[in-house]
Amino acid sequence: MVVFNSLLGAAVFSVVGVLAVPSVGTNLITRAGTPGSEGMHDGFFYSWWTDGGATATYTNEPEGQFSITWGSGGNLLGGKGWNPGSHTRVMSYTGTYQATGNSYLAVWGWTRDPLIEYYIIEHFGSYNPSIGFMSKGTVTTDGSVYDMGVRFRSSGLSLFTQFYSVRRDKRTTGTVDLGAHFKAWEASGMRLGASHQFQILVCEGYFSSGSCNMTVSEGGSTGPVTTTPEAERASLDPIPAADLEALAR
Repeated sequence: MVVFNSLLGAAVFSVVGVLAVPSVGTNLITRAGTPGSEGMHDGFFYSWWTDGGATATYTNEPEGQFSITWGSGGNLLGGKGWNPGSHTRVMSYTGTYQATGNSYLAVWGWTRDPLIEYYIIEHFGSYNPSIGFMSKGTVTTDGSVYDMGVRFRSSGLSLFTQFYSVRRDKRTTGTVDLGAHFKAWEASGMRLGASHQFQILVCEGYFSSGSCNMTVSEGGSTGPVTTTPEAERASLDPIPAADLEALAR
């Protein structure tokens, strides 16, 4: 799922269109089809985007809390966090997330120089986003194994890269050591841009239905980190039985 945000610069705007940017402090009103917007709310940066294909309601709650409900159809994404992001932030979150169909609960952000969109996916619906990306190995952090990977995307005349960490043990409450993921990506040849744009926890839906009510905060305890790049991981994987039989013949 591709969403270009208005913070990414006029060059991107001219190709793919932009979201309306409200004044700082804008608070969205709960109603069917909440229009896309972004800004500051109660000390946190928020962003909300929808293509209008579904009845979707986004609400800014106190501090780091937000809620979304959506019906089937369309593409939508929204949440809260920080702008700019950080290479070393530890993010904690808690709440409820339920979805039928293709959906993510994830940390989402962008960097410049080069332009990189990234996801650290904590929960997903019917579609596993690790299917189809270029595998870059795994990182074990925050109590689970994450599959790392890369996709190359285009929108109009703009080309960009997506980085992923996809958690194998899904959860709706936890702590994400973003720095651990970023270091693991770099060790696997996935280098983020020099400067961060926003960095937020989001719920995203694509022709699905669901709801989420999440609260995000900064800080939290993290555990040990182990990175296994793809080449090394392949050497550690057991040889399939069929291949063993072929070798024996």
